[in-house]
Amino acid sequence: MSQFKIAVVIGSLRKDSFNRKLALALAHLAPPEFTFEHVEIGDLPLYNQDDDGNQAASVKRLKTEISAAQGLLFITPEYNRSFPGVLKNAIDHASRPYGQSVWGGKPAGVIGVSVGAIGTALAQQHLRNVLAYLDVPTLGQPEAFIQNKDDLFDDKGHIGNESTKQFLQAWLDKYVAWVKTHNA
Repeated sequence: MSQFKIAVVIGSLRKDSFNRKLALALAHLAPPEFTFEHVEIGDLPLYNQDDDGNQAASVKRLKTEISAAQGLLFITPEYNRSFPGVLKNAIDHASRPYGQSVWGGKPAGVIGVSVGAIGTALAQQHLRNVLAYLDVPTLGQPEAFIQNKDDLFDDKGHIGNESTKQFLQAWLDKYVAWVKTHNA
């Protein structure tokens, strides 16, 4: 496969989200054969099993976008030592009705940025548990728990700190190899 479409699922709806900024900055580090398409999750209704037989248009769109991707990139903040409800809601929608999940088998990366000293370590662990159940092969190493500091992003939205840029480039290189391996 010469082109890889990556569905980017950002667990924050905030307009000026650090995680949205990280998603855009990571795309600048990617090789040209990778395209990163942000998946909208803010317009999804709350998951209700009663709606499985008649899913909303936004849910159908989400499932179509995930199905069309060769890889997944979850970029999540940490809320109360876990990942946000809006992200869980999207995961639940795209995995239902039972037996019709679009997540299974798609290689994923999990990363996030937070102002806390441990970044999004616990949110990522909780998310990895859910993804394991959904049969999503998730890159295990290196882990990336990014703390937002003043120099993390430059005025153009790129990674501003050189050592962090090198670390994130190495992480992204491993992620790219992970996706390629699972699409061979």
